[in-house]
Amino acid sequence: MSSSVYQINKGINQSIEFKGLKAQYIWYLGGGVVGLMILFSVLYIIGLPSIFCVGFIGISGGFLVFKIYRMSNQYGEYGMMKALARKQIPKVIKVYSRKVFTV
Repeated sequence: MSSSVYQINKGINQSIEFKGLKAQYIWYLGGGVVGLMILFSVLYIIGLPSIFCVGFIGISGGFLVFKIYRMSNQYGEYGMMKALARKQIPKVIKVYSRKVFTV
């Protein structure tokens, strides 16, 4: 059995990129795959037919991979964190007291 060698592209001051995934999206995909394996085992232990379990996990896994690759291409290395931080900034600051303006 031959072993596979995967190339991880990382230049100077560059984030890790593996098969098109950048930075933290590699971890998101790994966590999603582990979650799907746990979900498969729970569905199988409950007693659902194995063909249903495999089909459901296959469709969910395909959706997970599609979604994570799309986020990786859309946001890049830090874009998603910036977008989430931008949502936490209040649009308007309301002050109901004049104390702020007086010394």
